[in-house]
Amino acid sequence: MTSLAERAAELRALLHRYGHEYYVLDAPSVPDAEYDRLFRELDALETAHPELRTADTPTQRVGGKTLPEFTQVRHDVPMLSIRTETDSGPGGAENFDAKVRRDLGLAADAPAIAYAAELKFDGLAISLRYEAGVLVRAATRGDGETGEDVTQNIRTIGQIPLRLAGVTAPVLEVRGEVYMRRDDFDTLNARQRERGEKTFVNPRNAAAGAVRQLDPRIAAQRPLSFFAYGLGQVEGWALPGSHSAMLDALVTMGIPVCADRAIAEGAAGLVAFHTAIAAKRDSLPFDIDGVVYKVDDRALQAQLGFVSREPRWAVAHKYPAQEMLTTVESIDVQVGRTGAITPVARLAPVFVGGVTVTNATLHNIDRIRQLDIRVGDTVIVRRAGDVIPEVVDVVLERRPVVAEAVDLLSPPREVPKYQPFEMPAACPVCGSHVAREEGEAAYRCTGGLVCSAQRKQALLHFASRRAMDIEGLGDKLVEQLVDVGLVRTPADFYKLGIVKLAELERMAEKSAANLLAGIDKSRSTTLARFIYALGIRNVGETTAKDLARHFGKLDALMDAATLDDQPASLAALQAVPDVGPVVAQSIRDFLQESHNREVVEQLRAAGVRWDEFEPSENLATGPLLGKTLVITGTLPNLSRDEAKVLIEAAGGKASGSVSKKTDYLVAGEEAGSKLAKAQELGVPILDEAGLLALLSPAATTET
Repeated sequence: MTSLAERAAELRALLHRYGHEYYVLDAPSVPDAEYDRLFRELDALETAHPELRTADTPTQRVGGKTLPEFTQVRHDVPMLSIRTETDSGPGGAENFDAKVRRDLGLAADAPAIAYAAELKFDGLAISLRYEAGVLVRAATRGDGETGEDVTQNIRTIGQIPLRLAGVTAPVLEVRGEVYMRRDDFDTLNARQRERGEKTFVNPRNAAAGAVRQLDPRIAAQRPLSFFAYGLGQVEGWALPGSHSAMLDALVTMGIPVCADRAIAEGAAGLVAFHTAIAAKRDSLPFDIDGVVYKVDDRALQAQLGFVSREPRWAVAHKYPAQEMLTTVESIDVQVGRTGAITPVARLAPVFVGGVTVTNATLHNIDRIRQLDIRVGDTVIVRRAGDVIPEVVDVVLERRPVVAEAVDLLSPPREVPKYQPFEMPAACPVCGSHVAREEGEAAYRCTGGLVCSAQRKQALLHFASRRAMDIEGLGDKLVEQLVDVGLVRTPADFYKLGIVKLAELERMAEKSAANLLAGIDKSRSTTLARFIYALGIRNVGETTAKDLARHFGKLDALMDAATLDDQPASLAALQAVPDVGPVVAQSIRDFLQESHNREVVEQLRAAGVRWDEFEPSENLATGPLLGKTLVITGTLPNLSRDEAKVLIEAAGGKASGSVSKKTDYLVAGEEAGSKLAKAQELGVPILDEAGLLALLSPAATTET
């Protein structure tokens, strides 16, 4: 038993050390598998010999039974709050410094006071009681005098040490904040949505809910973090002479303390700290609602004392609130550059995050239905820095209601005044019908070529190198042409004249002539390029080539996509190799729009031509006929585009992803995940020389 006890102690020490490196220092010295191996060994030891289990054992971080209720805990040293400075500008720091100097009776020319400046975390205050260096109890603040015992849940937080390093004091009570990082919060909410469960409004609510879970197993699934900022009851440990030195000592014990802190000299130092943190607030990985200033010298703290149960030597200096209540006056939709239709709440003006907000994004219809947002609702609006304001929750008890008669004998019942929001069936900008792809959250306008909201994006795509390849038509020029009204649809490119072009800003007559030459050159293209240039959603270069190869003529494709019988139409489109239900529906949605078909006719009238043929004339031949190849990495001599041309000229297909249907992977230098996937699936792997060998006529019989 002695040797088993020694091994258990050794394992606990190692696991404490590795856990601290992982959770606090973010610098693990061993792989996760090694930690897991040691953990399993300790767990097996303690299961076989329960007497070896100690209060600080890592195996009990996610242990414990579901509690019927929380036990009340009386704080030996009350957990007091600190005063909040109402002026959120530089004046707040100056007011506090002036008051401290006044309370200390300092002369105007006395040296500046040193302050410990820290962040004010937006979480839940927690007390951690260590006895002989071992965590024995964790409690919430409660009313400051009495809190709740949440030890089981706090043990699940990996950052919080179960045993302090180098401390054996009878009592050391550490106080700090439990919070949730923004990335952990987003992951948690994503998981909640996948499960169809209610999402959390903000990280603070999520953290508070996790700490107050009666079932510690549920708390363990909520990713919590911790920062210490002070001490409560202390017995048998010599307190340093300053607050900042005390925080430094906590760090050496293995307790996480936020690195964003400083010693600020006088009012100027406080103002500088407040300004610096404000500038980086939105880039912090967690939420804060202000900063805290504390007189650093403990002797001066004692001299200043308390008033109304608040310390005179500390103050919270807040920033403008990032969440506020307001009401929804209407719900509209906006059409983005790619056709995505986003619902937007029009709000009663509210000052939040330092600006007056009147609009907030609702993301998509799924989010609206999840929160059940309606006109007239009182909502919580959040704005952080430059992030677009969003509605994060609805205060349902404030929802407007009206009386509705049930029958003549029953009293009327209260029902919501406004009906749930529904997405429009037609685009509010161009009138094209709105579609939603299977598995997608967003609805989209299908009028890609004519919708003014998508116009610049559609025109840029049309003119791009892989589409119509109009040399000289970059994004700046396209924006100019659209903004001055010279171009509305792709057909307008072919109506441009040198006089109007030369009048544009930074466009000389020679540049205009060169652009017109590039436009004229693009009038002759291939059917595949033309199909790709139309910008049909989900139709990339490869699919455009497949469509061209299958139908041979644009009219044949348009006829298939516009059949009155929708199932027959989709079946005709899905007869094309690698065109599935989603792509077929996108093609049909696009070509069903009379606006889009009209633009095609305008392009024809403008003299745009493409190669057409009977499908039977386009039967591919070559050594790679029927083969699918994927290119990855950098080839020594060929560019990817050149390799694709060679593969397709040899009758093969150049695909972008590796699957069981892939015949060969052509791998160059720095090949990544595609190479690993090919090896996993047993796909033959070639280098550039191997590809060229396949392309030779002699390889026909071998393939």
